[in-house]
Amino acid sequence: MFIVWVPVSLLLGFIISQTWSIQMSWDNWKAEQHNRGNELHKPSGSQPHIVFILVDDQGFRDVGYHGSEIKTPALDRLAAQGVKLENYYVQPLCSPSRSQLMTGRYQIHTGLQHSIIRATQPNCLPLENVTLPQKLRDAGYSTHMVGKWHLGFYKRGCLPTQRGFDSFFGSLLGSGDYYSHYKCEGPGMCGYDLYEGEEAAWEQDRGLYSTVMFTRKAINILANHDPHRQPLFLYLAYQAVHSPLQVPARYLERYKGIPNLNRRKYAAMVSCLDEAIHNLTVALKRYGYYDNTVIVYSSDNGGQPLAGGSNWPLRGSKATYWEGGIRAVGFVHSPLLVNKGTKCRSLVHITDWFPTLVTLGEGTIDEHLNLDGYDVWEAISEGLPSPRQDILHNIDPIYIKAKNGSWKAGYGIWNTAVQAALRVGHWKLLTGVPGYSDWVPPQTFSYQRLATRWHNERVRWDRGKSLWLFNITADPYERVDLSQRFPHIVKKMLMRLAQYNKTAVPVRYPAKDLRSNPQYNGGVWGPWFKDERERQEEEERDNHLFNNHIGHHGFYPRLDRLSVRVPVYYPTGST
Repeated sequence: MFIVWVPVSLLLGFIISQTWSIQMSWDNWKAEQHNRGNELHKPSGSQPHIVFILVDDQGFRDVGYHGSEIKTPALDRLAAQGVKLENYYVQPLCSPSRSQLMTGRYQIHTGLQHSIIRATQPNCLPLENVTLPQKLRDAGYSTHMVGKWHLGFYKRGCLPTQRGFDSFFGSLLGSGDYYSHYKCEGPGMCGYDLYEGEEAAWEQDRGLYSTVMFTRKAINILANHDPHRQPLFLYLAYQAVHSPLQVPARYLERYKGIPNLNRRKYAAMVSCLDEAIHNLTVALKRYGYYDNTVIVYSSDNGGQPLAGGSNWPLRGSKATYWEGGIRAVGFVHSPLLVNKGTKCRSLVHITDWFPTLVTLGEGTIDEHLNLDGYDVWEAISEGLPSPRQDILHNIDPIYIKAKNGSWKAGYGIWNTAVQAALRVGHWKLLTGVPGYSDWVPPQTFSYQRLATRWHNERVRWDRGKSLWLFNITADPYERVDLSQRFPHIVKKMLMRLAQYNKTAVPVRYPAKDLRSNPQYNGGVWGPWFKDERERQEEEERDNHLFNNHIGHHGFYPRLDRLSVRVPVYYPTGST
């Protein structure tokens, strides 16, 4: 046996290249096994293709058929020929809506009750939760995601391709530059955020505006899949129309008459999005999908007036539990609908898509999933009564900012300092601090600054309150608080809240992890955390690679430029 000394840089480069080779072989093996699995799930022919379009921060008013000045001919046409969801609810923020879409479960049952999943947190959609694409893939679907994930990425198992998607192209964070795809989470915490699968998509990046780029990618998926061989699930989660307010100049030309700059840019972004939906629909027809496709369109939460969005005449905005934060634009378009050109006024919630789409795709709904969603297809397609009679909008035990909240105010049943919201039939109950509570009329945007109001809609009479009750059917704009008039209704709903709270799991909201900084990951936002098992597996893989290669091939490096020496042992007689 003899010893040679190897330059560390050369040795590390060699190991990385070989590790990449092994990883590619592993990935190819997984793909082969998955393809074999798909052969066991041959489509029956009745399974529809499913295209779920989730847009970001589109306000309730910000679609043509809700009376907006923004032109959305494609959306208007699809909705008019389909079923408009006019009693449809989501969550007030990005991650909560996406988590409930993916799992069919309320936030209190996944631990994501508080705020959003932040880029610097070691947090993601809990791995024990079965996801919508996983269930559809089990049913034989080819599953693809394009767009915004925002469900965590601190370790590899959290990524979309580990949660049921065969392919992923898009961003992991909640927002970023529409052209450069960079995002800063604070001073010195900036990085690139565009992925193809589980790697940064440097080679795919042409500096395209993300709405255009995501649409082209989605159309490319349609073009390269055989719609007659296997059903397709395409989850297209646009970044638009979330801030920053960026848009190609040609769309701004249409809205010269809007003096408020934020509203003008926002309107142009919505028009670009509308054009993208038109192009996607054309592609569905061109490539033979359309006649057997269900298209679902949904916003993830209400609009943000400070960023140009409008929820008028609803109260409140994004990030609030007033109707303006949680009542969303939504519709279903499909040749498979029984009653086309109608409105569905039945109660529908974003958790309902999980059981509805899995059942539609001939998948199985297991009891152990403990879903909070309902199969609402017959309510949408045929106008039958919805099985859903209530919605737990949320219980956030961390957000307890109502200064006058107390157990006494909650009749000893509930601490009204806790932010919570519940809908039961016609009734809606709110406790704690629901969030920004103004109504922002369209005339507000006639001025350059949002603070300059056409007329004062600020609510001052409810300061200091910590409990509200509204009849949403009779008063969808939440102008008349009935909590003092109907205390027996309040008590019943507080008891329902307390019952729900007994089923809640602990909140997952970890502290910032400095290892998340992209500067430690080649300038890219991506997984940074490895648990003990993952570290051991990586170490064993590297050791196996090293020993296997050295034992079989031998290796004679240059011996100069030795800054750090690493001993390499060769068996006697090796060549």
